[in-house]
Amino acid sequence: MAWFYLFVAGLMEIGWALGLKYTEGFTRLVPTALTVSAMVASVALLGLALKTLPIGTAYAVWSGIGAVGTAALGIALFGDPATVGRLACIGLIVAGIVGLKLVG
Repeated sequence: MAWFYLFVAGLMEIGWALGLKYTEGFTRLVPTALTVSAMVASVALLGLALKTLPIGTAYAVWSGIGAVGTAALGIALFGDPATVGRLACIGLIVAGIVGLKLVG
């Protein structure tokens, strides 16, 4: 169950990172409320996962899911650059997440 909590926490991390774009500096009420809710849910689920997972593994996977998802959606939704170097670096993060899952 801890890995499931961690995965959902990572998804919430993506949600709040993208949500920051829509808050327009926390001046829009609904996007701000949703973003803050995603932040709280992300940290709460990470906390649940930490009951059984090692802190280093859990934090790295959580932040990695957030980083990869946010980067990918930045490319898809906001036209962020999708250069070979950028995609290769995203691939390295994915490899690290998979590696940590396999050993931890």
